[in-house]
Amino acid sequence: MKPAEGSTVIGKSVIIRGELSGNEDLYIDGDVEGTVTLPESRLTIGPNARVRADISVRDVIVFGQLTGNIQATGRVDLRQSAVVNGDILAGRLSIEESAVLTGRVELKTTSEVPKPSTSAVVVPVPAETSASLFSQPKA
Repeated sequence: MKPAEGSTVIGKSVIIRGELSGNEDLYIDGDVEGTVTLPESRLTIGPNARVRADISVRDVIVFGQLTGNIQATGRVDLRQSAVVNGDILAGRLSIEESAVLTGRVELKTTSEVPKPSTSAVVVPVPAETSASLFSQPKA
């Protein structure tokens, strides 16, 4: 996985604790703990990443490990190698086969998803909407 041109990159040997925020696309392949707020940008969590943070972004693509809640005004993509433990509130969701999601999912139209703020946001999600709905038993 290669970062998109023009993205800010946090490499796999980098460790960050605290709040990350900005107005440009971000590629994380290191160790991040805290909050990540990119209200108008895309976050990519690379295959080597270990992120323990609540995330408020426009779009997010996950290849690595994420523990925390995701609030996206746009799209959430969980790729084949993704392991996510947390709730998702987004406009759209894509989950590739073999991706792991433990948490609840609430999908809303873009106009219904609140814009991320610069502070951490925890969004209650109804218990009846579960990621297990996406799991299909193997035949």
